[in-house]
Amino acid sequence: MRGGLRVFPLLLLALLRGLCRGREPAPGAVTCGSVLKLLNTRHSVRLHSHEVKYGSGSGQQSVTGVEASDDANSYWRIRGKSDGSCQRGTPVKCGQAIRLTHVNTGKNLHTHHFPSPLSNNQEVSAFGDDGEGDDLDIWIVQCSGTHWEREDAVRFKHVGTEVFLSITGEQYGHPIRGQREVHGMPTANHHNYWKAMEGVFIKPSMDPAKHDEL
Repeated sequence: MRGGLRVFPLLLLALLRGLCRGREPAPGAVTCGSVLKLLNTRHSVRLHSHEVKYGSGSGQQSVTGVEASDDANSYWRIRGKSDGSCQRGTPVKCGQAIRLTHVNTGKNLHTHHFPSPLSNNQEVSAFGDDGEGDDLDIWIVQCSGTHWEREDAVRFKHVGTEVFLSITGEQYGHPIRGQREVHGMPTANHHNYWKAMEGVFIKPSMDPAKHDEL
């Protein structure tokens, strides 16, 4: 398992480099194993991470929001709460527990009881190695209907601390000037809606050469 998340197939990497054109996703459900970017609909920034650690709080890898649509550090892979619980190509259900693994660093979207550096909400970080972290990496997809549809805005509620993945607009200075703080908020509001954007969406029982690319 550890090696599998470190190296993606060359075909998938080539597809990702060819994306980021700002095109709207085609209709359909988001599926397990898909790789995508997530747009905060209120602030029009994409969920992002990089090998820059917080200078306070946990000191873990930081998670931010960026305006650029073509940044390769904004890709996340959809995984189940445990290995085998999210079969590749299966539509993600509303209410399902998932992990979001940052493609370029292999760390999972994570939150915990540390204050965020700018707004003093709850810090959101990227944690773990090669996709393996802990129970604080698990989020519930909140949406209406049966499945997480690509054209719909959804929320992500953290299982362990019950906060919502959010952005309220605070901007960092050096060394990540202009990037927005991502944090957890205890209430559901317009700051915590997210929409699937560019990505490679896996269909059931498909080989790596068959996919929907956006």
